[in-house]
Amino acid sequence: MSAMSGECVIVALAGRRYAVERNWGRLPAGIAPAMVSQVAVDGEDRVHVFRRGIPPVAVFTSDGSFAFGYGEGRIGDSHGIYIDHNDRVFLADRDSHEVVVCTTHGTELMRLGERCVPRWELPFSHPTDAAVAADGDIYVSDGYGNARIHRFASDGRYLGGWGRVGILPGEFMTPHAVWVDRQDRVLVADRENDRIQLFNRDGGFIAEWRGLSRPMDIYEDPELGVIYVSDMIPSLTAFAPDGTRLGRCRPSLNGAHGIFGDSAGNIFLTEIQPSCVTRMRRL
Repeated sequence: MSAMSGECVIVALAGRRYAVERNWGRLPAGIAPAMVSQVAVDGEDRVHVFRRGIPPVAVFTSDGSFAFGYGEGRIGDSHGIYIDHNDRVFLADRDSHEVVVCTTHGTELMRLGERCVPRWELPFSHPTDAAVAADGDIYVSDGYGNARIHRFASDGRYLGGWGRVGILPGEFMTPHAVWVDRQDRVLVADRENDRIQLFNRDGGFIAEWRGLSRPMDIYEDPELGVIYVSDMIPSLTAFAPDGTRLGRCRPSLNGAHGIFGDSAGNIFLTEIQPSCVTRMRRL
């Protein structure tokens, strides 16, 4: 038996230690398990798991108890989820070519893109993820058809974008995840180019971080300013804001497709195959 399958696993990362708890979160009878894609945590430390099933979003309290679900009938292909500082939830519906924005209880606020209308170099063609800057501007990685980052005002007005298919700085193969950090930089997981690219808010190239294998998602710890990147080695890498590698560990079996943290310093991972939510409980 592998240690990951049942025994206690402890990992260390960026000066912290974590207990790895696989298959975290308890679904009630009547809700079938489903493939999980990504995860986000709201202002009340509830964990929102974006699933390819019904309901598309399953919400758990901090102890792993199921609280409620939402999104049924509105999501065709669950991919990326992000919750901003105003508790707005951004759901990237990949193959429906849109991003649904809602409250943490599922009340719809607006939509970005046009459902089932793909557009070349415009929003969207199979978008993957969203992130929000401190001033409210929204960034969307548009990722499996287009190879672009799109920028919107907080009210959904389109402000333009950048990127094209390629391997040079400012180009992408699959922009799989996006994050705006505390330094107001836009970080993009350029998955098939095995790198994180960093840009200013207008799309100007700043730097790239390598030493990754198909990076999947990005999360910045608001307390430490440490930037975590999951990849398909499988590993979870911690970077300082200047790109210095602070550590690496193996908390997942197959590479975390999604990553987010809570106010207690715990880190949540979503794994696709075999599909589960893993909590890295801070010790």
